[in-house]
Amino acid sequence: MIYSREKLERLEDLNLAPYGIRSKDSKGREYPEQERGYRTIFQRDRDRVLHTTAFRRLKHKTQVFIVTEGDYYRTRLTHTLEVSQIGRTLARALGANEDLVESICLAHDLGHPPFGHAGELALSKLMDEHGGFDHNKQSFRIVTKLAQRYPNFPGLNLSWEVREGIVKHETEYDISDASEFEPEKRGHLEAQIANIADELAYTAHDLDDGLRSQMITTDQLEGIALWQRLCASIGWDDGPLNEMLRHRLIRRLIGMEVSNVIEMTSQSLDDSEINSVDELQLLPHNVVCFSSELSDMNRQLKDFLYQCLYRHPRVFRMQIKAESILAALFDSYAQYPEILPQDVQQKIQEGDFHRRLCDYIAGMTDHFAMHEHSKLFDPQIKP
Repeated sequence: MIYSREKLERLEDLNLAPYGIRSKDSKGREYPEQERGYRTIFQRDRDRVLHTTAFRRLKHKTQVFIVTEGDYYRTRLTHTLEVSQIGRTLARALGANEDLVESICLAHDLGHPPFGHAGELALSKLMDEHGGFDHNKQSFRIVTKLAQRYPNFPGLNLSWEVREGIVKHETEYDISDASEFEPEKRGHLEAQIANIADELAYTAHDLDDGLRSQMITTDQLEGIALWQRLCASIGWDDGPLNEMLRHRLIRRLIGMEVSNVIEMTSQSLDDSEINSVDELQLLPHNVVCFSSELSDMNRQLKDFLYQCLYRHPRVFRMQIKAESILAALFDSYAQYPEILPQDVQQKIQEGDFHRRLCDYIAGMTDHFAMHEHSKLFDPQIKP
């Protein structure tokens, strides 16, 4: 038996909750295309994101630890894949469209520059008088304009729902600007799932990498309510933290948080008495959520990570270097655009000089940015 697109769409009708988005109900693409026979529109969107150059470059972009710190810490790519896995788990349990959630999760960080949040801060300062820089907007710019892979349209021509999910990506650190995507409506269920999956993933995995690097210790975590609950849940209260034990704790943390989101979201959906996508998006609150107790414990853990990991001298020193590297590249390219690659020079000539320059730098990996800096400023390195 062949599972055609039409059969896959009928299966969605049977399996999805009434407020989950059906592929057949998509508002479609900006540039009309004939859909394929064996993949739904959201499955094609997922595959288009997966095959972009921007997605592959995430392998060499910083999450917390720059690539020179070692090969075992998370990169922006491994973070993205972990967000996708958590998102699919939540979607499956809540009757949402898994393929739509996965597409949004895989695309949500495409616009991150080199050196993580330090790189974003640097570009934001450099572009302050030229429209600013925000990685959410850059992700949207990549999928709608910069990813040139098709002859008949710019970008990837993703469906409305995936683009809306990218635009309405919002966490504590990411604020959305959805002026062109029904701003009076909050994100659909799948977008909300992608948002909380991102938040859940980076908190758990930054804790994991912090412990692995020994930049944070178990002694420092004493008094953190969520950590104490984790330790009690596996019956560990003292002794050295070996690798297997660390894996158990992080696995338990993710499982605990995923279960809490599923239970609280299910309760929120029942209480709201909604029966359609539109009803969900017009609610005055997000339905995908943690319990208030777990939300408070997460807040305490995030504050701890900010103070003890993100502001750790080793991390902070690299952030200062990252800002210096990107500022030097930006200023040099702006002053001497003839040193840029020919294709970048051509794009700059088409207009919006600083934005095109920002696109080029934001697309760099950590390795490439450091190598470019060396070629420009180290006399021992061949230009």
